[in-house]
Amino acid sequence: MHTIDIEAEKKEIQKRYRALLKACKPTMEKGDKRQIRIAFEMSVEAHKNMRRKSGEPYIYHPIAVAQIAAEEIGLGTTSIVCALLHDVVEDTNITLEDIEREFGTKVANIIDGLTKISGVFDQTSSIQAENFRKMLLTLADDVRVILIKLADRLHNMRTLESMPRDKQLKISSETIYLYAPLAHRLGLYAIKSELEDLSMKFTEATTYKFIANKLNETKGERAKFINEFIKPLREELNKLDLTAEILGRPKSIHSIWKKMKSKGVPFEEVYDLFAIRIILESDFENEKADCWKAYSIVTDKYIPNPDRLRDWISSPRGNGYESLHTTVMGPSGRWVEVQIRSGRMNEIAEKGFAAHWKYKEQTSENGLDQWIQKVRDVLSSPESNALDFLDDFKMNLFSDEIFIFTPKGDLMKLPFGATALDFAFEIHSDIGTKCIGAKVNHRLVPLSHKLQNGDQVEVITSDKQKPKEDWLNFVITSKAKSKIKSAIREQKIKIAEDGKEILDRKLKSLKISNTNQSISKIALFFGLPSNIELYYQVAIGKLDLKELREYQVTEKKTPQKTQPKIDKDNLDQYMKQVKSKDSDILLIGEDLHKIDYKLSPCCNPIPGDDVFGFITINEGIKIHRTNCPNAIKLMSNFGYRIVKAKWTGQKEIAFLTGIRIVGTDEVGVVNNITKVVSNDFKVNMRSITVDSDDGIFEGTLMIYVNDTSHLDTLIKKLKLVNGVINVTRFDANKSA
Repeated sequence: MHTIDIEAEKKEIQKRYRALLKACKPTMEKGDKRQIRIAFEMSVEAHKNMRRKSGEPYIYHPIAVAQIAAEEIGLGTTSIVCALLHDVVEDTNITLEDIEREFGTKVANIIDGLTKISGVFDQTSSIQAENFRKMLLTLADDVRVILIKLADRLHNMRTLESMPRDKQLKISSETIYLYAPLAHRLGLYAIKSELEDLSMKFTEATTYKFIANKLNETKGERAKFINEFIKPLREELNKLDLTAEILGRPKSIHSIWKKMKSKGVPFEEVYDLFAIRIILESDFENEKADCWKAYSIVTDKYIPNPDRLRDWISSPRGNGYESLHTTVMGPSGRWVEVQIRSGRMNEIAEKGFAAHWKYKEQTSENGLDQWIQKVRDVLSSPESNALDFLDDFKMNLFSDEIFIFTPKGDLMKLPFGATALDFAFEIHSDIGTKCIGAKVNHRLVPLSHKLQNGDQVEVITSDKQKPKEDWLNFVITSKAKSKIKSAIREQKIKIAEDGKEILDRKLKSLKISNTNQSISKIALFFGLPSNIELYYQVAIGKLDLKELREYQVTEKKTPQKTQPKIDKDNLDQYMKQVKSKDSDILLIGEDLHKIDYKLSPCCNPIPGDDVFGFITINEGIKIHRTNCPNAIKLMSNFGYRIVKAKWTGQKEIAFLTGIRIVGTDEVGVVNNITKVVSNDFKVNMRSITVDSDDGIFEGTLMIYVNDTSHLDTLIKKLKLVNGVINVTRFDANKSA
């Protein structure tokens, strides 16, 4: 057994505390050191008997979170105090009242925002979504809640190795789904990239290692190329007396992988593996002009790609990011991305919100303030479903932006993909609800018209117009969605009152009980989501009430069964119920038992794939690949319903999977492919489809294989067929 050296640990805690104070020095004022000391001692005392999964003293974690908040985000004393105490209310006997007494209301409010919601939710709810919503409610008042939460998440991701596999998957998925986009939205690019890379390290371990090794192998060659590229630029900048730091940075592993996937190319064909950054020493008054001078030098030396100029200096991104980006053709025929910015712009790009605050006086418009106002609008929506809220939030507040002009020339920012109706609601809710059309660049367009960057939009309204259900099919902003739903709900409730009277009379004549429970069952029988919807459909004559006799018959036959609630406390009991006698292909659960399961059709897992089990409400346990298109959403929202799953030495069973083949359309190529599949490998093929266009063919094969090594060997063999350029496995991509 490992013995613990208490004295050595005490010394280590003090050493880490001193490093924290050093990181806090730039923002410290009189009396701050004492506040940090009190918070540190309170945290040490509260966590004294606690240890992390790695075996280290728990106090290492709050100190590390405070260090990240100070050093990597640039936060001040209040945030450091909150970071040191962020887990005490949730995990120890200290209460919010104790904290308020010692540190005041502001610190207590921030820590309340950081404290997770505990309790059991129904099957349709997500604990993670509720926690995220609670955290955002506090964001509307104090952005430091989110910044400390990001520091907390970053440290948890850096130390995730010691956690069990199912927890690694849950935390990584949650991180890529919510926290990395949030870091991006708050302008914390370095943290966003690290969170993405660390998530990938656990969900796509093989690919992550492969790209990391490749980057390592090409390091020397890359450094040589960067030096060659930079040299003439440095000379020209010196001639114009522009002082600049020029850096060559490799792109993150996650962004390289995204490019490999989106372009369907191997690592060797991803040319922009790094970006050159030119950071100019420039006064606020001259920085725009200096950036354009530097741009001129770059494009004089290297030919730019005209489609790849991004000017975020004239119109900064919503999170305050300012920079000029261009892609130029460098030596050896390689495309290189160049980013040009001032020191102030660079600090905002690195430190995001905290740096933006520092320079707030200099900038006339603060995109982050506007973004937080949008968050407040989303949070004020009456929607009760936390998952709907989360999807709307992701869609609106993490998406790319387009710039739209009003008829008077005022600039408005909307998410990419927004329609004329979204724009109308963005101006004002009343204008949205009365909107009948719009003029885009003086041309009449329908409400569903998608807006493009730079469009000038005039909204046309009518007092007779009312929101319609089909509007929800094409609006994308949270504001528009919530206002339309709210208006439709009010309309429906009025109409539903008539439907209720009609249904009451019918139930009375058929002698069917008229309780809330039986009305809910009738709604379910007709496949409707709520009692209001049932009354509404009755009122508008959409339902045939003669079918109530059929309901009566089925109700008498069907024994009353209630669907079990799945929550964290009854998972073990649920697992025992689905124990299997003869399931020997997968072992499932914490202790890896033999349990009944289904293979999910959205990703068609086969033996050898990295998989996990997801406990569904109606269909038992479903097995998904960890890189399934639906995995991130399932694991981040319903982490408590994720269970370990591991393949055992299975019998020779065939599993369905898909292969995509791209190649040149040569004579006999399809025949050669089917020969490899059927004759050489004795693999059963369920279907094959081939499309040919201008000498290039793309084929999809649905085949049965035994496991991943069987599939890999088949893919290697197919790549050797004359005319075949690329062979990849693909996901069916249906919903879970």
